[in-house]
Amino acid sequence: MEQAVALFGSFDENVKLIENEYSVSILGRGSELKISGDAENVSNAAKVIHSLLVLINRGEALSEQNVRYCFALVSDGNEDKIEQLASDCICITSKGKPVKAKTIGQKNYCNAIKNNTITIGVGPAGTGKTYLAVASACNAFRAKEVNRIILTRPAVEAGEKLGFLPGDLQSKVDPYLRPLYDALFDMLGAETYHKYLERGNIEVAPLAYMRGRTLDDSFIILDEAQNTTPEQMKMFLTRLGFNSKMVITGDITQIDLPGGVRSGLKECVKILKNIQDIASVTFNEKDVVRHKLVQDIIKAYEKNEEAKHNK
Repeated sequence: MEQAVALFGSFDENVKLIENEYSVSILGRGSELKISGDAENVSNAAKVIHSLLVLINRGEALSEQNVRYCFALVSDGNEDKIEQLASDCICITSKGKPVKAKTIGQKNYCNAIKNNTITIGVGPAGTGKTYLAVASACNAFRAKEVNRIILTRPAVEAGEKLGFLPGDLQSKVDPYLRPLYDALFDMLGAETYHKYLERGNIEVAPLAYMRGRTLDDSFIILDEAQNTTPEQMKMFLTRLGFNSKMVITGDITQIDLPGGVRSGLKECVKILKNIQDIASVTFNEKDVVRHKLVQDIIKAYEKNEEAKHNK
């Protein structure tokens, strides 16, 4: 009965999604479900329900995102891969909530971070690149695998000039580093975060401040790496010290560099692709874990780009 309640969701929202997607009707009688409609659609709906039950049995709370992701897996014939999800917990947030990979792409990304010294995560907005990297960093820090977490990103404005910003250095760079702070607050809580910041165990700084340093015993995250120049990227990569890990994240469709300046992220993916202990993971719109409309927006922009190239 608990499975049935979890599967149907509040006001039967999960079942309604399945019915609308496949034009079937689903009736629950005791411990049995009756699915009626076109044979192929009934088969697909049954596969989705089976996949959702696998998630429920692993202790996963279902959401619209889970259900829609199961639709995508079934349409690709990959529904058997659902068992890979909801197994390993990456980190526990300050509120006691487990952070887990929600898609196969996220699972591959987390495994790459675990098993490689340098991991490059490239993909559209909303795929959890930064959030999962910070979760992995906090997990490594709590397990005393590293002594500090270093978060950095290039201070490039997103298509608009903000002019001179008031305050000291920290106040000036804070707006650029806000997404990293948000993820850290979530994992550690504001009080613990400030304690580690004062001790120097956590460092949040613009990329320009990395030059000339060797970063040992650290978990280093470079966010928004599409806005680095090739020279900045080479400078950053060569900061790697002993017993350290690096995660580089970015979205090559959202480059804010001035015209004619090459993206360091694009180049480093090509240059480093065959080097051992460096992994590159590419996300697609199916890995988006934000609002469903974000997926649709990304698809629409991709189609528009393709149409431009084909002209």
